Amino acid sequence: MKQIKVMVVDDSAVVRQVLSGLLGREPDMQVTYAVADPILAGERMRLQWPDVVVLDVEMPRMDGITFLRKIMAERPTPVVICSSLTEKSTRTSMEALAAGAVAVVGKPKLDLRQSLRDGCDELVAAVRSAAQARLQPPSGSRPPAPPVAPSAKLSADAILPPMGEGAPPARGNGRVVALGTSTGGTQALERVLTELTPAAPGIVIVQHMPEQFTAAFAERLNGLCQITVREARNNDPVRPGQALIAPGGRHMLLRRGPSQYFVEVVEGPLVNRHRPSVDVLFRSVAKCAGASALGIIMTGMGDDGAVGLLEMRQAGARTLAQDEQSCVVYGMPREAVKRGAAERSVALDAISREILQYGGMERRANEGL
Repeated sequence: MKQIKVMVVDDSAVVRQVLSGLLGREPDMQVTYAVADPILAGERMRLQWPDVVVLDVEMPRMDGITFLRKIMAERPTPVVICSSLTEKSTRTSMEALAAGAVAVVGKPKLDLRQSLRDGCDELVAAVRSAAQARLQPPSGSRPPAPPVAPSAKLSADAILPPMGEGAPPARGNGRVVALGTSTGGTQALERVLTELTPAAPGIVIVQHMPEQFTAAFAERLNGLCQITVREARNNDPVRPGQALIAPGGRHMLLRRGPSQYFVEVVEGPLVNRHRPSVDVLFRSVAKCAGASALGIIMTGMGDDGAVGLLEMRQAGARTLAQDEQSCVVYGMPREAVKRGAAERSVALDAISREILQYGGMERRANEGL
């Protein structure tokens, strides 16, 4: 078994010790170095370059963002940000994602040892996913990392029941677009949303991201986009020219009111090992919007969203998958394609155009053109 070589960079000795222990016990991982700051990390990397770097953002001598940019300029390498849940750290983590980090996991300050152990599954999955990330055109020189070890997981049935056989098709309140993504999705979503105009239909999004990070992520996108982007709140209406991002740590469902859609934000167990789950959102869209929806599954590891996208297609929705060439990790779209859930695969650069064209079809219909 090829081992994933991991470097841990954090100024806390406790964090280095705990993370090294948690990752080192995985049979497919080897912590090659655990160092206190980026200067030491750079020296060690000249001796042995890691497959994945687990990086803090606030450190002495050099901050994590500067170090990340140096890595990407010298030799693009998958980086997982492990950051404390403070406002400053969260905003800096968003900068790190924009600079090329592939994932972010939270590092709560209270009961640090126990909280890091509790978040072990999330961290391990993030490192495995990062090891598969393609930050440049694949050369074929490195085989993919081993898949995540199978374990019991809940389906969307844990949150809402599936559509019954023979159920009448849903009648929507105008068109809605549902996006689901994970590893590599922060950069992909930025690419898509910044190319949309206020004429875009209402958009609902699940991006796998820890609690407290989604608000900063949405705020950052809102400052870059022509459309409005924000973290969803319970009962928020879904409006044209607006994108609602599911809050980390809670599921988001689409609901239909008398005259418009709105979102419901709910507690609940992990679905497909995620909360929020793409499958939960997509199933809710299938049930209440049906043929009035466009579903798009984008870059990410695993299979969350594949079943939900198939349910959307069976309910009459249009469905797309991001193509393999433009994905950082071609996991979620691959599973959707294998199940026949996606009508077509499209490149990342084409997704915004597909969304605008979809919204334009509704406007032309309303105008009788």
